[in-house]
Amino acid sequence: MDDLRRFQHPRFARLYEQLGAEADARGATGHRKRLLAGLSGQVVEVGAGNGLNFPHYPPEVGLVLAVEPDQALRGRATRAASRAPVLIAVRAGHAEALPVASGSADAVVASLVLCSVPDQAHALAEMRRVLKPGGELRFYEHVRARQWWRGAIEDLVTPLWSRLGGGCHPNRRTTDAITAAGFEITELDQFPFKVSSQVPPTPHVLGRARAPR
Repeated sequence: MDDLRRFQHPRFARLYEQLGAEADARGATGHRKRLLAGLSGQVVEVGAGNGLNFPHYPPEVGLVLAVEPDQALRGRATRAASRAPVLIAVRAGHAEALPVASGSADAVVASLVLCSVPDQAHALAEMRRVLKPGGELRFYEHVRARQWWRGAIEDLVTPLWSRLGGGCHPNRRTTDAITAAGFEITELDQFPFKVSSQVPPTPHVLGRARAPR
């Protein structure tokens, strides 16, 4: 798909795998389990990466449509899907044009992806589009620091890091964007998490939000 060319970051894909494995060993596996607990029906996972969430979907989930734009990560996700405890279909696509019918999903999962989408408002509008009325958005993201000085540092490094890090923006106010998109946040946990021994702890959020009925 020609419109996926801008989402190909082969060097970052390798780094993503390394960081994901280390983060899981440091506690992110527990975050993933909390993120997915209690899901059922049809789920759309946006930016599935290499499939680190796949082992943790509960058996009540009938189908996961896992959307991933990066070709290298999508290939790894496809292999991970074959070992998953639930049925997972991996599809090429991106957050701003989800290859999913409107109003078809019981839940959407956004896991460490809203930092890197080109347009958060557009991506969240797409997530809302594919959800059934009253459907649930599950999100697990790193976000802008609350301290003004840390936020200023994040603003300073974002232009360079977004080019090196597959579009990642460490300074995004993601919970504000979720609310602005029309979702009602029903559960929110905010905590620092050190994803790697090479970086300081960064603020993360893990929560649930409802689409309008």
